[in-house]
Amino acid sequence: MKTKAAVLRNINGPLIIEELEIPVLKRGQVLVKILYSGLCHSNINEIRGRKGANFIPHLTGHEASAIVMEVGEGVSKVRENDYVVCSWVKGSGLEVSSVKYQSNTDIVNAGACSTFVEYAIVSENRIVKIPREVEPIVASLLGCAVQVGASIIDKSGIKSGQKLAVFGIGGIGASVLIRAISLGIECYAFDVMSWKLNWVRKELGVIAVHFDDFNIAHFNDGFDFSVECSGNKAAMETAYECLKSNGTAIIAGNLKPGEKISIDYWGLLTGKTLKGAWGGLSFLDADVPFYALSYIYGSLPIDKLITKVYPFNEINAGLEDLESGRLVRGVIKILGD
Repeated sequence: MKTKAAVLRNINGPLIIEELEIPVLKRGQVLVKILYSGLCHSNINEIRGRKGANFIPHLTGHEASAIVMEVGEGVSKVRENDYVVCSWVKGSGLEVSSVKYQSNTDIVNAGACSTFVEYAIVSENRIVKIPREVEPIVASLLGCAVQVGASIIDKSGIKSGQKLAVFGIGGIGASVLIRAISLGIECYAFDVMSWKLNWVRKELGVIAVHFDDFNIAHFNDGFDFSVECSGNKAAMETAYECLKSNGTAIIAGNLKPGEKISIDYWGLLTGKTLKGAWGGLSFLDADVPFYALSYIYGSLPIDKLITKVYPFNEINAGLEDLESGRLVRGVIKILGD
């Protein structure tokens, strides 16, 4: 069986649409038909070589909605025709860390969940079944942006009435905001893109300030919590500096390899906390179904995050828009209706 896929063959891209041969399923693997796949800055990091180059040629993409076509030996979590979310975040089930597709000339590598492909082989522990009431275009964002961003809030210890600063309004940052708002948390958003600040004000009703205009004196005693999602050094440092003496800064963004941040050690001595949030500390099997139901019941407006939908053959245009800051979250229509 063959499939079209967007292949990364060289650092700095572009992705090339090719036809690949799908290998026979191994124990613990699932063949899925990808409907929609979200665009994430981690895809840009791969394309720019920030995660190395020894895996190229390679398939990227790691959040998608899909239909199960076939299950391999040992798979008990899903069955044929199930409606699922595919994610880089691990859940229960068997782990198969890599897939090798065959092109006309060579082997194309893929991870346990690579979704810029029409028909993908995914590890059992990277998929979870969800209700069909969630539209496929919306469901695709549950695989990374929503799951990671919302779970940062749910596992941070922040409470209703406390004050939160979010730096960087992309898919993760916007998901942090929509979850925090649903819990009655007082939110403030900071970014360098004026259109994103306007979007936050209009769509989420949140106070939004240009990062260059940030002044802690305007926010009384500071923030109880902050979440940094931009991957910017200055934003990470400000996320820490803006805290109250007992506040917590959570870093979700990624710096370039070798880049470091500096903080005032006195804040640590007097009670500030600085920590990272790899994957938002989420667990696929519990968090994705919960956020899917939250969307169905109207408390988590995931659809607001979608800035633009691109056909599969325009995936490079979508990635360019993402890198240029023109998207909150872009989505690629792979084989969706």
